[in-house]
Amino acid sequence: MNLKQLSEYLNLSQTTVSRALNGYPEVNETTRSRVLKAAQDLNYRPNTRAKGLATGRALAIGHVIPVSNQHEMVNPVFGDFIAGAGEAYARAGYDMMLTLVPDQEEVRAYQDIRARGTVDGIIVHGPVINDERIALLSRIGLPFVVHGRSTDVNLPYSWIDVNNRGAFERGTQFLIELGHQRIALLNGLEHMDFAFRRRKGYETALLNHGLPIDPGLMRSEEMTEVYGYRAAKEMLSREIKPTAFVCSSIITAIGVRRAIHEAGLVLARDVSILTHDDALSYLENGDDVPIFTALRSSVRYAGTEAAEMLLSLIAMPKHAPKTRLLEAELIIGRSTGPAAS
Repeated sequence: MNLKQLSEYLNLSQTTVSRALNGYPEVNETTRSRVLKAAQDLNYRPNTRAKGLATGRALAIGHVIPVSNQHEMVNPVFGDFIAGAGEAYARAGYDMMLTLVPDQEEVRAYQDIRARGTVDGIIVHGPVINDERIALLSRIGLPFVVHGRSTDVNLPYSWIDVNNRGAFERGTQFLIELGHQRIALLNGLEHMDFAFRRRKGYETALLNHGLPIDPGLMRSEEMTEVYGYRAAKEMLSREIKPTAFVCSSIITAIGVRRAIHEAGLVLARDVSILTHDDALSYLENGDDVPIFTALRSSVRYAGTEAAEMLLSLIAMPKHAPKTRLLEAELIIGRSTGPAAS
C-alpha cells in the first residue's frame, strides 16, 4: 500500500496523512491516532526515497569501516554496537550505510560522503589519541557522534564513552584489596584512546597503594584469545609470577584462563582474573553467577544511545554538542579470590 491508497482508505488528503505520520503538531490527536492505527493495520511502510525528497534528508547514517589486519574497531564487539544502533535507526525510519575503506583513505572517505550527501550523519568508531577525524568532520559540517573520546582534542564535539580510567582504577583497587600486589595488565592497543585511559586507571590504583609500576607486567596488543593465552603463559612461567590479571576484553580473559589451566593452577585460588565485559549477546559471562569478575558496560546499549544522540543532533542542527559518560558496573564472579599466601 502506498500513501495515495492509504489516503483514499481514510478519506483524507495525502498531505494530512503524511503530516500525521510524521508527527506534525497541526494534526489533531484524533486524526493522528486514526492514521497511525490504519497504517499499522494495513502494513503501510513509507517510501523512504519519497520521504527523503520531501524532507531534504538522505535518511541514512554512515559508518566508515577501515579495512586493516590490525585495528581495535574491527572486532566482534563492533557487531553488538551496530545491532544497538540499528534498532534506533529503524525506529526513526533511517537506513545504515557501511563504507569499507583502506586505513590510509579513511579521511578522504568522510570528505566524499559529505560531498555526495548520501548520509545525514556519521558515527565515528575507534578514536585514537588526538584523532584528526574530529577536526575534519567539524570543519566540513557533517553531524557526528564519536563512540569514545580522543585525548588531546580540544574542540567541542559529541561523544558517548565508558569511564575507562575510573573503571580500571576501581577494578585494580579491588584486586589490591584482596591482597594482590603483582597484578598484570593485558590491554588493547594503546594508541587507541580507551586503552590509554585504562592503563592510566590501572597505574593510578597501583600508585595510590604504594605499589610499583612494572613494565614487565604490562602488555598492549590486539585483544584476542591467543594474545591473552600467550601473554599469560609467558608470565606464569616466571619464577615470580603475577597473582592477578586485569584484561581489557573478555575474549583476552578466556585466553588467560586457558593458560592458567595449562599451568596446573586453579582460577581464583592461585591466580585471579578481572576483565572488562561488553555484555556481548553471543558471549555471555556465565548465567546466574558470572564466570569472570568484570567491569560490565553493554556495548549494544552504547550503540543505541549513540544513534539516538546523533538522530537528535540531525533533527536540531544548531544544538550544542552532546556528551554522555557511562559508568561500568563491577560484577563479582568466580574468577577472583584472595592472593595466595
